[in-house]
Amino acid sequence: MRIKRSVARFFALMVLPAVTVTVVGYFGSHAIWGERGILVLEDAQGKLALRQQELAGLGQTRARLEHRIALMGQATPDSDLVEELARTKLMDGAPNQVAVSRQAR
Repeated sequence: MRIKRSVARFFALMVLPAVTVTVVGYFGSHAIWGERGILVLEDAQGKLALRQQELAGLGQTRARLEHRIALMGQATPDSDLVEELARTKLMDGAPNQVAVSRQAR
């Protein structure tokens, strides 16, 4: 009887720590591997850095294009830009010139 009581008391005292360890393990695993865990956060930060670099590159391209548009939008368009656009689009050059496309083959 005494052994039975001590075994029952031992298991009763171990229930709370066992439940605590289980709950902490469950939420801890979700904090690391879960849908919003640390590993997913690192992956999202990496993707964000790539997108920010892409955005910076697009900003530079946009600034260059806006400058070219401003040059063409004047009362007298920039003659060098007009000639460059004509040669690029028409693939035509002055006499004794060879036109080479800038497009990658």
